[in-house]
Amino acid sequence: MTPAHNSSAPGPVLLFDGECGLCHRVVRWLLRLDRRGVLRFAPLQGPAAQEFLRTQGLPTDDFDSLVWVPDWSRREGKNFALRTDGVIAALRAVGATRRAAGLALWPHAWRDAGYRLVARWRNRAFGPWNAGPLPRPEWAARFLE
Repeated sequence: MTPAHNSSAPGPVLLFDGECGLCHRVVRWLLRLDRRGVLRFAPLQGPAAQEFLRTQGLPTDDFDSLVWVPDWSRREGKNFALRTDGVIAALRAVGATRRAAGLALWPHAWRDAGYRLVARWRNRAFGPWNAGPLPRPEWAARFLE
């Protein structure tokens, strides 16, 4: 996977666990949904995400979450969303507004409790990610380092 050339370009970025099989499957699903190509991605373990986590005072070793950054070129403020709020924002960004609305109907505490439960068991259920080529080579440019 080749990282995006302009890692400060404007637009939303989703930070995800780069070693998680389930997380990579979700990223590929979002890539298929995102026909306009607006959403970009970065593994939480990578340098771009680690720098963001440090500057925001977020844990740099907690990979059981995901982080939604609405505009990567303006990431200096506390403007980000975690866990299910990030999932909802990503779904909205790729045009899956009905799915986002359906998820948003659930109370925040319930959504995040479910998210944490899945995060605890995801590696056992889906295993680690075995890197391979992306189904569409043009998707590689949508990943930060």
